[in-house]
Amino acid sequence: MESDEADLVAEILRDDCVAMAESAVNRHLERRAAHLLTDSGFPSWARTMAEVIGDRPFLSRRLREWTLLRTIALDEPWTAEELTGASDWFQRTASVAQVVASPVAPALLAEHGRTRRVRNAASRRVQRPRRRSS
Repeated sequence: MESDEADLVAEILRDDCVAMAESAVNRHLERRAAHLLTDSGFPSWARTMAEVIGDRPFLSRRLREWTLLRTIALDEPWTAEELTGASDWFQRTASVAQVVASPVAPALLAEHGRTRRVRNAASRRVQRPRRRSS
């Protein structure tokens, strides 16, 4: 199944309209990454997608940022520089993501987020801790 996905993504990226192809692949990455975020299959999937994407800067960065979000969600080691140096998209996503269990990332973004929107969203997240389901 993963090879079928990789073949399809590679085929889309061969389209003559680079912007449309990359936009379609980005949308696919967003859906799949969100679905697989805390799944044990994420690392393998991300490696496969990285090979298919190759040297396309935007798609490569977005895949790295999904990987960073996974790292934070699983409470694995990450650095403040990774978080504060990430794109606006990533900072907005991380500031509201329910999968981010640690209060450290939202607190860091509340203070050092690049935009007011990120800082405000992260501040609200810090003030309203994650609810635990019963």
